[in-house]
Amino acid sequence: MEYIKVYTVSLGCPKNLVDTEKLLGGIGKYYMPVSDPINADLTIINTCAFIQDAVKESIETIFEICESVKDKPSAPFIIVTGCLVERYKDLLSKEIPEVDLFLPIHKQNKLPQIIEKRFNIPRINYISSSFNRVITTGNSYAYLKISEGCDHRCNFCVIPLLRGRLISIPKDRIIQEAKKIMSLGIKELILIAQDTTAYGKDLGEKDGLKSLIDELCNKLHNIHWLRLLYMYPRGITEGFLSFLKTISPPFVPYFDVPLQHSHPDILKGMGRPFQIQGEKLIEMIKKYFPDAALRTTFIVGFPGEKEYHFKHLVEFIQKIKFTHVGVFSYSPEEESPSSNFADQVPLSIREERRNILMKIQRSISKEFLSNFKGKEMEIIIDKKSDEWPTLFEGRVWFQAPEIDGKTFVSGPGLKEGKLINATILESYDYDLNVLI
Repeated sequence: MEYIKVYTVSLGCPKNLVDTEKLLGGIGKYYMPVSDPINADLTIINTCAFIQDAVKESIETIFEICESVKDKPSAPFIIVTGCLVERYKDLLSKEIPEVDLFLPIHKQNKLPQIIEKRFNIPRINYISSSFNRVITTGNSYAYLKISEGCDHRCNFCVIPLLRGRLISIPKDRIIQEAKKIMSLGIKELILIAQDTTAYGKDLGEKDGLKSLIDELCNKLHNIHWLRLLYMYPRGITEGFLSFLKTISPPFVPYFDVPLQHSHPDILKGMGRPFQIQGEKLIEMIKKYFPDAALRTTFIVGFPGEKEYHFKHLVEFIQKIKFTHVGVFSYSPEEESPSSNFADQVPLSIREERRNILMKIQRSISKEFLSNFKGKEMEIIIDKKSDEWPTLFEGRVWFQAPEIDGKTFVSGPGLKEGKLINATILESYDYDLNVLI
């Protein structure tokens, strides 16, 4: 066999996407991507199961793919992996027999041997998942996962049950993987983990993330943008901010900090009493980076959230004016402690509160983006848009890929990974527009 035609679906967060890219790298020289499972020899579905909406999406995706290939004479070998497998491993094989293999996360590194046996091919030249990876995000950016698992025990979260405790990836492996990524000509490196600021704590390091970033910057001189995602509040200190100031650029002053709420009563119920008061944290960030982009997530409708708690959150958002906000309606996951808490908030109220916050944030975002009309900004081109041939999707520095708005660029000579300077022509609720 010269190659294996592979159809891939990666659901959920960028951390899952990195796992998918390493799975594809494990197939080695035999890997050939296809855009339809009907044409595939192998289908890999990497699932998410963080909340019930994600579980539903994962299951629906599996059923849709199985249904689409059921009448094919030689159906693809279907592998399902990821958090859904960890959460419901005892049920899945009984409920979905159409899937050939449910692959636990801790056995993902066994994929090369599985492929060798299934497709009767010579041994795949596979060294380590850290060194073999297929970058699927194009030439503009790539994610670099620096740790697995989480030591926090937030009462609403099942991630520690699915992913285990914090395990920091050894620094030398991270550096080697980063070198390979940047050798591809990629412009932006995005560090991710369940909590990036916790990096190295399991290894006894006090300033593990600082040390890692410092080494990345010293050994990789072609990083144009360095972005950090998933920074927990208590990991952001005066010393860390002072250090980041010394490496800006390439560090972009984009702070992705999941606050989850503003009221101390709700934060305590969530199991997040360690958190510095949100407003004080923002003040500290602004002290070092006055023009910092602030992204956060909030959960509304957590058990015990009264109207005055919600009002506190509304006023907090209106005062801070975050650059980007994600809002989740509380999901009572059965394995989480908070699912058994008294005073559960009805779903209708949870959804209503989410809609209120999103409406407020839409207005804040629109006002913020309007300030950039007529200004020249650096834009990184991510990919071609499906709208028309000369339209591309890009981003300015305060837009992270996939989770924030986009900057649409139309004009000649554009391509993935290209950096341009152009004047912002129009702004919308969440997006910008450029014509060159």
